[in-house]
Amino acid sequence: MLLLSLRRSLNAALLAATLLFFPAFSPSAACAQDSHGLSAAEHAHIEDVLQGLHRGRLIGQVAVSPDGKRLAWIQGMPGGEEIRVAPLGDLAKSRRVTAASAPEQHCNEAEVTWAPDARSLAFFSDCARPNQQPDLYLARLDGSPARRLTELNGYVDAPAFSPDGTRVAFLYVEGATRAAGALAAQDLPSGVIGQQDIEVQRIAVANVDASEPAVPAFASPADLHVYEFDWSPDSKSLAYIAADPPGENNWWVARLYTQALGGAPKAILVPAQVPGPLHGLQIAVPRWSPDGKTIAFIGGLMSDQGVTGGDVWIVAAEGGQPHDLTAGRPTTPEWVAWDGNRHIYASELAGGDCRLVRLTLHGNPAGEKVSATVGGPVFSFPGNVGDGRGALSLSATADRSLFLFRASTFDRPMEIYAARTGAKAALAGGKFSRLTQISHINDGVTPAWGKSVSLDWTNENFRVQGWLMLPKDYNPGKKYPLIVEVHGGPAAAVEARWGAGGPLSPAAFSALGYFVLQPNPRGSFGQGEAFTQANRKDFGYGDLRDILAGVDAVEAKYPVDPHRVGLTGWSYGGFMTMFAVTQTHRFRAAVAGAGISDWLSYYGENSIDQWMIPFFGASVYDDPAVYAKSSAINFIKQARTPALVVVGDRDGECPAPQSFEFWHALRDLDVPTQLVVYPHEGHGFVNPAHRRDVLERAAEWFARYMPAGS
Repeated sequence: MLLLSLRRSLNAALLAATLLFFPAFSPSAACAQDSHGLSAAEHAHIEDVLQGLHRGRLIGQVAVSPDGKRLAWIQGMPGGEEIRVAPLGDLAKSRRVTAASAPEQHCNEAEVTWAPDARSLAFFSDCARPNQQPDLYLARLDGSPARRLTELNGYVDAPAFSPDGTRVAFLYVEGATRAAGALAAQDLPSGVIGQQDIEVQRIAVANVDASEPAVPAFASPADLHVYEFDWSPDSKSLAYIAADPPGENNWWVARLYTQALGGAPKAILVPAQVPGPLHGLQIAVPRWSPDGKTIAFIGGLMSDQGVTGGDVWIVAAEGGQPHDLTAGRPTTPEWVAWDGNRHIYASELAGGDCRLVRLTLHGNPAGEKVSATVGGPVFSFPGNVGDGRGALSLSATADRSLFLFRASTFDRPMEIYAARTGAKAALAGGKFSRLTQISHINDGVTPAWGKSVSLDWTNENFRVQGWLMLPKDYNPGKKYPLIVEVHGGPAAAVEARWGAGGPLSPAAFSALGYFVLQPNPRGSFGQGEAFTQANRKDFGYGDLRDILAGVDAVEAKYPVDPHRVGLTGWSYGGFMTMFAVTQTHRFRAAVAGAGISDWLSYYGENSIDQWMIPFFGASVYDDPAVYAKSSAINFIKQARTPALVVVGDRDGECPAPQSFEFWHALRDLDVPTQLVVYPHEGHGFVNPAHRRDVLERAAEWFARYMPAGS
């Protein structure tokens, strides 16, 4: 459950853990006293690299109107972000939609949802209470001011109109002290642990015709933490994924519920009880069929709520045995949308490409015998796609004739694209081809880092895919150092996307003159559910062999200096960094971000222990041997690689004591090491100064222990 990933720009925040014994530390103060061992020229070079990492303008979300005539999107501006709306055929005619009372007023505004009649849209804005609390607003697009619908106090997320257009439902944590989820910095522990200050995310509903801002009514009960939801087609019920509180820990045992408004919830699918391949796994993205008889969802082995992947499943809305529609398919579906009652669109990761496919259902979808065939891709894009809401989520017209999304690659900045489906009528008399770029927000923006290529290699009968970023100003006649960066998860994948990335930025390392290999070894998304499950009860072994085979493949094809190969990663990648240096001496330097050194002690320290059962097969109390097998601390005497270790002091996913244990052991063994603990940070760092400090320290570490000519 170990991924660095922020959800949405307005409500992005992180969750994390408890730490009692680390002294206060200020990396910013440390930076003022030294430059991490860098020369003045090296420091100036890094400054130039950092300045170049944030080229281009942000597109935060895209949403096409149900009738396909207009597009709304969130766009980065010098003062923050703003909502733009334009005719879909001419984005140059866009205008700002805002709750602001004056043109010069800038508010935090995001998360747009269209009304079914396409005449208005709802969004969150903090205009009424700047930088304090977002509320729900309605803009009718007729020139009248946006109208505030709610009086809120807490965390809000994921607004959605009811199909009849009379209400907007959204996720709401009333009185929240932090964002919901397992990535934000956790509050410091006090009082009765596990029984106090548990914050529950519920579904709230606001009436669109409210004459004054009002406190919304809760639709889901107070004893269920809701993660995702969908309206029934008759607007009288909700389907949602939920679990008992605390929500950050129990997503891995969440159940699928249906509930009539004003009624009691009914659990129609409990993965812990259902027989077959879904038993004990995770479910996400519930979507009600237009006839109300069936619910589609994604089911599989997943590491993080919001980082979705598995197979496409359906279950009768009344409950029963679920059916896997994509079993054995060598791809990873991540998002679904119904197209009538007999077809489902699914966006999926296939190797390094993001694709949209259409499933045709055979048999009775709500019955006992149902199967599906999958058509050829509507489009295939060699990068990251999405509408800004969830993993590979797309925005579609009501008739599914058009899908809109933002997309980017390592080499191309973010723009808005449109994909036309089948023989249905296309917008503007066929103006769009099957896949068309329709925005030019970042025309002329070029990368400050090197080019990238998708690589494939085989290892132990597995086909493995990864991305290789070449050094900036690459010269094939020179030898270059290589940094291997392992992604978090493990059930996740590196997708080609524009920008700096996290604190351990591959783009920055490329700009500094390194090859950067980002592998998707077994355990990753993109090659089918069997591949994702291939490292269960085997963390650090088969996946490490896949990674080392990838290093071999790079060295065979590119001019890599084999004596200057480094390793880094965050979260699960931090674990892999810690574990790998106890298994091989191939890496000359390592930087472990928010890692795990001892799975046995970790089980009792983290705030999300439920994630471990599907991956290890049992709790640490029932099978300690399987946890010990993958614990770096048990092999620490074999470590020789100089290692920099960084972590946040309030990380609940990978608590700081794990980094402390690893650093302490290396120090006692006289292996060069340094531990840096960052204050007020959770699993994903949000302070720009801290993110910058991590990168500067990592750059210095690799330069020191992988110097030219070594």
